Amino acid sequence: MTAQADDHQRTMAYAEIALGQIKALRLPAIPRNYEIWYAYATGYQPSLNQQINETLQQRGTLTDAELEAIYEAFLAPTRLSDRIGNVGTKVMDEIEQVMAMIDAAAGSATSYTESLADMTEKLGQSKDREGLRAIVESLVHTAKEMEVSNQKLEARLNASKQEINELQVNLETVRNESLTDPLTQLANRKFFDNTLEDAIAEARGRNEPLSLMLTDIDHFKTFNDSFGHLTGDQVLRLVAMSVKQNVKGQDTAARYGGEEFAVVLPNTVLRSAITVADHIRRAVMTKELMKRSTGEHLGRVTVSIGVATLRKSDTPQSLIERTDACLYAAKRHGRNRVMCETDPEVAAPGTAAKVA
Repeated sequence: MTAQADDHQRTMAYAEIALGQIKALRLPAIPRNYEIWYAYATGYQPSLNQQINETLQQRGTLTDAELEAIYEAFLAPTRLSDRIGNVGTKVMDEIEQVMAMIDAAAGSATSYTESLADMTEKLGQSKDREGLRAIVESLVHTAKEMEVSNQKLEARLNASKQEINELQVNLETVRNESLTDPLTQLANRKFFDNTLEDAIAEARGRNEPLSLMLTDIDHFKTFNDSFGHLTGDQVLRLVAMSVKQNVKGQDTAARYGGEEFAVVLPNTVLRSAITVADHIRRAVMTKELMKRSTGEHLGRVTVSIGVATLRKSDTPQSLIERTDACLYAAKRHGRNRVMCETDPEVAAPGTAAKVA
């Protein structure tokens, strides 16, 4: 089975769950409702699942208004761009206010210069003490006005600097959210794709090795069907935590899709990557799952892992395909194991039958 066929099978399963929920709750089969329940089936947004579950537990159904609110809160396509746009608007407003203050200060400075010139001329013309005193008093008054103006400008600039710093933090938060998988808190597929492309270019530029690892949870669909999606989410978070705890700072761990995880390993030879992969495999299998609501022990989870290293002729896609072939060789040969491209059991990409 090809990767495309495997994706088809997985997404069709999600689609069946989504349509099943729509039928069970007798909801209109409109695109919005389908998108909500498809997202629910994937479990990618635990907060969405939690809100739906809590509402169903309370009343057993969802109103159109509640569905609309859920869609707007979690799935509206414009939500992220709107948040970025709002931050950008606030930054521009802050800059405009600062520029207005600077213009006002520039006007005050010009006025102050003109006043000094005028006083200088009067000093040259003054012949008595009273006249000099009036000129000096006027100079002192003008200087104090300028000092107050400068203090106001300094205070406003400091406030603006703090505001812009906070907006930059908000913008970075939004950016990070757009590149993070909400369920596992690992990098998402978009971030992985960008990272792999950059890592390949950097490895070639520095003449350094680069390895890639793909991890798949064994029998995940069966586990999900048996214990439900909430427990399935718990499994995904457990595996994600094991992956994250066993990679070092320069490595990038990501949720590749569904129950698959990927790790980009810069400056790492194949043997070292295999060691990291086996540490992850062992870390996962040592953890026993328990259903929080009942205390029921659900057994242990295992993962299969494929590892490959960058070749001179590789593109990101060819490296992924070769690593994918290693992963499915691990599944064909018993699961709960690590296999790499040098293992004789690994078939060429495109010739291996995939298993779940």
